[in-house]
Amino acid sequence: MKKVKVSLRPIVSKINLPTVLKTTILPGDSIERLFIATQVGEIYYIGNGEIRTFLDIRPQVIKLAASGGGYDERGLLGLAFHPEFYYNGLFYLHYSVAGTQGPGALLNLEAARDGRDTLPEFFKPNPCDPRTLNLKWINREIQYDHIDTVEEWILQSNGQPQKRRTLLNLRRPFFNHNGVNSLNFSPETGKLILTTGDGGSGYDPFNLSQDDMEIAGKIIEIDVVKNSFINNPPVVTRFNELPAPIQETLTVITKGVRNIPGISFQRFNNQYIKYAGNVGQDWVESIFSFVHYKPIPVTQLIQASLMYSKPDQEGFINFGWRGWEGCFPTSTMRGCTNNPSLDEKTIAYYNESVALSGSRLQPLTSYFHQDPRPDKFGGTALTGIQPYMGNQIPGLTGSVVFTDFARKDSQPQGRGGLAYTRVRPDGKQNDFSVIQIDYNFGSQSAFYTSLGTNLGQSRLYLGVYGSMNVTDLNQGTVFEIVP
Repeated sequence: MKKVKVSLRPIVSKINLPTVLKTTILPGDSIERLFIATQVGEIYYIGNGEIRTFLDIRPQVIKLAASGGGYDERGLLGLAFHPEFYYNGLFYLHYSVAGTQGPGALLNLEAARDGRDTLPEFFKPNPCDPRTLNLKWINREIQYDHIDTVEEWILQSNGQPQKRRTLLNLRRPFFNHNGVNSLNFSPETGKLILTTGDGGSGYDPFNLSQDDMEIAGKIIEIDVVKNSFINNPPVVTRFNELPAPIQETLTVITKGVRNIPGISFQRFNNQYIKYAGNVGQDWVESIFSFVHYKPIPVTQLIQASLMYSKPDQEGFINFGWRGWEGCFPTSTMRGCTNNPSLDEKTIAYYNESVALSGSRLQPLTSYFHQDPRPDKFGGTALTGIQPYMGNQIPGLTGSVVFTDFARKDSQPQGRGGLAYTRVRPDGKQNDFSVIQIDYNFGSQSAFYTSLGTNLGQSRLYLGVYGSMNVTDLNQGTVFEIVP
C-alpha cells in the first residue's frame, strides 16, 4: 500500500476531551459548520473562525472519574443530526446521566480501583475454573454502575435547543464500554443507529454481547419517525423489558460487539459500505465492513425468545465477541515465568470460539497491540473510522481511515496512531498502512480520541487530548488533517 504523509491544521484548542466531530448546516444558514461534542457535556460549533456554544448539558452528565481516578469512559458519547435537521431542527444525544452512580455489577471493586487510571480489566476468565466462565448479572436494579440515556432534541426557532423526548434509558453494569461517537444516521434507511458496547469490565463477564435479549453489545437501529408516545421510558437492560411501542421502533443489525467507535457509511456503486470497529481486549483492534445485512426486528427476537426458539439469523451480522477477539479466538495471557520475553496464551472461551467460527464476520483489517514489522505500529484502542472521498490527499481517496488512542512505541509522550486501509472488491481481508504525520506536538502528550468527517467525506477532523485523564481539563485540540 502507498505511503501517505499528512499534516495537521489546528482548528480549536484548549477544550475538554472531544468525543464527537461532525458537520451540519444550521437552519437558515448556508455554511456547513464543524460541531464538537466533549465528554464532559459541551457541544460547540465553529462559526466565522470562532468557537460558539451550541449546547451545554454538563449539569445533566454524570460526574466523571468520581471514584478518584482520572480515567473514565462515560459522559457525552453520541451526537447525531437528523438528515432533515436543516428543516426540522431535530438532533439526538447519548450520555451518562448525572446522579445515577451505582456500585457496579461485581463486588470486587477494590481490584478495579487498583487500576483506576487504566482500563479496569479486573475480571479475567480462568479456563481452569468453570465458575468464572458463565457469570450472571443479578440484582440489576441495584448492582449497576450508571444509566445511559438517548434523547431527541430540537433547535427551536429562537435558536435555543430544547429536549423533546427520551428514546431509551439503559442501565449499564460497569463504567466502561459504552461506545463513543455512538449515534449516527443511516443514509440507507434514514434510521438512527445506536452502537452500544458490551457493558464493560473485561472479557464481557456476563456474555451480554451474544445474548439476543441483551441491549449491550449490539448495533441497533431506531426508527425515530415512529413516535412511541412514551416520553419517560423505564430504565432497562433487556429488550423484553421495554414497552411494546418502543420495541416496535427497534431493529438489531449486529451482535458480538465489545466496544465500538460508531458506524460510518461509504457510497460505492449505488450501495453503501458500512464500517464499524471492535476495540480489542489483549491482542488486536478490528475494522469490519459489510454491504448486505439482514436486521432483525426486536419484536421478532422477543417472539423467538418466548417460543424458546432461535430467529432465522441467515445474513445477520455477528462480530464474534466474546468467543473471538477480531481474527483470534479470545485468549487470556500471562507472562512465562522462565522467559519474560514470552507470553503464554490460553483460549478463554473455547466452546464459544468453535460455535462462532463459521457464522462470525471476518474483519476487513486488523492491527495488533504488538507488531514487530517496521512499517506498522502496536496499538492500544481503536477510536475512530471514517471513509475519505476527497481529492486533497490523493493517496487516501476512496480509502477508510482509522485512529488509535495511543501507539505502543510512543513512550514517554503518548502519541496516537493514524492509518488507512482499502476495501477489496472480493471482500477478503486487507492489510493497513500507517499514515505519517508531519506535526510537532513538542513534549505534550497527544492521544487521538476521535475522528470525524464533513457531509461529503472530503475532509477529515482529528480530536486530540493531552492527557489520559478526563479530570485534566482544557487539554483538547481539534485539527483538520491536510496534505
